[in-house]
Amino acid sequence: MRFTKWDYLAFPLLAAILIGVGYGALRLVGFFGLGVLGLVIAFVTVRMDLERDGASSEPDVLAQQFKARDRMSRAERAGMHADYAARLRPLFVAQVIAAGFIILGFGFHFLL
Repeated sequence: MRFTKWDYLAFPLLAAILIGVGYGALRLVGFFGLGVLGLVIAFVTVRMDLERDGASSEPDVLAQQFKARDRMSRAERAGMHADYAARLRPLFVAQVIAAGFIILGFGFHFLL
């Protein structure tokens, strides 16, 4: 995956916003609150990762989805996998941010 022009413009802006949110959360609720914020973000991202195929828990619906995937052509499957990869990239970034908040927040809370 190559960076586009948009990525080079958006990354510094999003990094600054993330640093601002982290600093604001730290000042507002302390290190423990930063750890809790990380847990909330981690919970949401793991839930989104688990439900990427669909939010249905009924076995019949899941079986129909798998049968439909088996009938797809190679081009349709490749398109679906490319779509999944495009959706999982920001999800991975959010999981890394959540892990950082958890480690920094609870680590410094119990250390200090």
